[in-house]
Amino acid sequence: MVKTKPVKKEKPKKEKSAVKVKKERYLEGVGRRKTAIARVRLVPQKGRSFSVNEKPLENYFPVADLQKAVLSPLVLADCLERFAVSAKVKGGGMTSQAEAIRHGIARALVLFDADFRKKLKSAGFLKRDPRMRERKKFGLKRARRAPQWAKR
Repeated sequence: MVKTKPVKKEKPKKEKSAVKVKKERYLEGVGRRKTAIARVRLVPQKGRSFSVNEKPLENYFPVADLQKAVLSPLVLADCLERFAVSAKVKGGGMTSQAEAIRHGIARALVLFDADFRKKLKSAGFLKRDPRMRERKKFGLKRARRAPQWAKR
């Protein structure tokens, strides 16, 4: 008696479409400063919309200097009206968060066009600022502040 293997039924193959529909394409950059971390997304589109943690830029950073710092890479690259920017930021203070967003925008712009690298690098927007808070030492009140000395 000859044993035969059962024949597998072939499933009809699904046709692959030649055109894949993609949702909105964006460029992403991560920026850091002190303990602040920002994830920035640039969506190429006409008009200017800027949100930080799902709030408008003007509400999140009410100080004009911080708004200017955040927008500076876009102004330098002359792309202020080209992108809709969405940023999620956490940690640090207001200034650190603004500079972290600036760093993330600069990184994303370089992904968009490598020619922006030279301008952004010379302005110092691509370098992560390495300065961090110094740790507190034991026996001291802060990192370097000693307790008040009394003679008697």
